[in-house]
Amino acid sequence: MTKISTFNINGIKARTPRLLEWLDETAPDIVCLQEVKSQDKDFPKDMFEKAGYGVIFHGQKSFNGVAILAKGQEPKEIQRGLEGEPEDEQARYLEAEILDKSGNALRVASIYLPNGNPLPGPKFDYKLRWMQRLRNRAQILLNEEIPAILCGDYNVIPRDEDVFSVSAMASDALMQPESRAAYRQYLGDGWSDAFVTKYPAGGVWTYWDYQAGAWPRDNGFRIDHFLLSPIAADRLEHAAVDKEHRGREKASDHAPLWVQLRD
Repeated sequence: MTKISTFNINGIKARTPRLLEWLDETAPDIVCLQEVKSQDKDFPKDMFEKAGYGVIFHGQKSFNGVAILAKGQEPKEIQRGLEGEPEDEQARYLEAEILDKSGNALRVASIYLPNGNPLPGPKFDYKLRWMQRLRNRAQILLNEEIPAILCGDYNVIPRDEDVFSVSAMASDALMQPESRAAYRQYLGDGWSDAFVTKYPAGGVWTYWDYQAGAWPRDNGFRIDHFLLSPIAADRLEHAAVDKEHRGREKASDHAPLWVQLRD
């Protein structure tokens, strides 16, 4: 089986020890990183190569940034950024072709969807436009009928079952009806939410804020997602969150999560 992980690292320089520790302990075959907060010239490519991973990255100084790692091979970059707004320079989308353990091609995208707060306003409008641009790209991948995985930090809480308190997050951009409706459109188009497939009752968190004792109180929510094309969804075997890593010293506010696909 091929293990694919996604991890919002919240600053690759600040979390280097935790990231290398996690890679060593969990040994994913493919990794999508978000919020690396490093421009391309400063990205620690050598660090990943020493750990046995080929890597491509789409960076931006101090903000955003996405990367894709593949164990023992170089990811073949397909696309960086989304079409539709040529003036948009935010580093939020990176897509690559990677071989699974049987030598068959997978299409994998690392996604860092805009947060959208505060709302209403231009940041929320940008979020919704970006979600439509992602949908346009996702439709192209569906039309190609290939095993594809769109994973990362979507900054959307899709269902009430995906948050510790509906009332606490009701006014946040992550849970607005428009955000949820845009996410549901992906599912309606044919993508499968891997964690809804494996945990339909919810209660699985991927993010805990640094404030208000969220981690010790387990006040979290699910905003990191795996969307699988029909061919990839047919191969889904397992899905889980490496929750324990959120509790380590100087950890990211997100936990890594992963799926395993049959080869």
